[in-house]
Amino acid sequence: MTDFDVLIIGGGAAGFYGAIHIASSNPELKIAILEKSGQVLSKVKISGGGRCNVTNAIHEPLELAKNYPRGQQELLGPFHRHTSNDTVAFFEKHGIPLKTEPDGRIFPVSNSSQTIISLFMKEIDALGVILLMKTPVTDLAPITSRPPVTSGWKVQTTEKTYTAGKVLLATGSSIKMWNVLRKLDYRVEPAVPSLFTFNIKDARINGLQGVSTPARVEILTEKFQSRAGTLNLGSRRNKGDSLIAEGPLLITHWGMSGPAILKLSAWGAIALNACNYQFTIRINWLPHFHMDAVLKHLKEVKEVESRKTVLRTNAVEIPRRLWINLVLASDIPRDMIWGDLTKKQMEQLANQLTRTEFRVDGKSTYKDEFVTAGGVDLKEVNFKTFESRRHANLYFAGEILNVDAVTGGFNFQNAWTGAYLAAMAIAG
Repeated sequence: MTDFDVLIIGGGAAGFYGAIHIASSNPELKIAILEKSGQVLSKVKISGGGRCNVTNAIHEPLELAKNYPRGQQELLGPFHRHTSNDTVAFFEKHGIPLKTEPDGRIFPVSNSSQTIISLFMKEIDALGVILLMKTPVTDLAPITSRPPVTSGWKVQTTEKTYTAGKVLLATGSSIKMWNVLRKLDYRVEPAVPSLFTFNIKDARINGLQGVSTPARVEILTEKFQSRAGTLNLGSRRNKGDSLIAEGPLLITHWGMSGPAILKLSAWGAIALNACNYQFTIRINWLPHFHMDAVLKHLKEVKEVESRKTVLRTNAVEIPRRLWINLVLASDIPRDMIWGDLTKKQMEQLANQLTRTEFRVDGKSTYKDEFVTAGGVDLKEVNFKTFESRRHANLYFAGEILNVDAVTGGFNFQNAWTGAYLAAMAIAG
């Protein structure tokens, strides 16, 4: 006789969402969540700067899947069964009104992650789900009725051994759990950071902290080993070996951030780790124009504004402080007028505006939201049910799998979708 019908290992977003759906679908099941620490839902708490970016307004499965550097193809089918619209419906059904911001991110109207945490805690209590805190799992072993049939699981913790008919692993990027799975012959991809900002020290961005502007950013490095595809805001793989993204770029105290940079960090995660985060980027501050078109425009400005100072005449639509820095970087003196610009200076300015290069020397974690590429190899999982292909009655959801996304609520959507489909299979 088993201790539990279902054990959920991991008290995060996927674990709670799965527990609620299992218990709601089959109230007769005895369910417990095992959480290694003294705190649950820690990523939910810090998501979106403490506001909890629960999902994204993109709901069409194909478009939604494009936001996943790893897992894009595998999640397409699951998103047809549980997409962001279903996530919104779940929270609103449980009394949590949501709002959509202009960039597509969806938050609770309360602007507080505690709203989501309180809902989850209230629901598992009402549904009779047992929460066992400070219960780290140290080992996992199948119970076999007749090999290779797995009839249940032994779950070893630091204090005791539990048994369960079915187990849902929702432990996130837990190296310890990945090592447990490796002992069971699972293929696990090593973890590398997936969402990070670029550390850059360069006079051209000195004093520009807080400046945000649209840009086209290209990573220039040797062969990329990561797989990329089309992203929102124009991120894509070039015909060569570079990765390109278009979107808002934010200049920070340590370098560069913003959607364009974060998307590149996700799609280039494996390759950038391999080069130890030492690489070069090329930026077009006027993403809709090529250098030749900009040079032609500057020549027209020279004709019209010949007596005006170049530094004081912002000839293109970029922030004024950025314009000043790029003019100075083009070897144009502060007091030079347009009429005195040489051909070489004009070309240098056009180049700084459309093809300026920066050396990246390291990375920084994006806010407090640490996301990794890596995890259980996707070939090990049946994505119709999120059940293991290697062992029956073992399921996965969330970041334990080698799935990760760009910023904007997409990582949570992976957790909700996987947990829901696993729950439906577990509940029977």
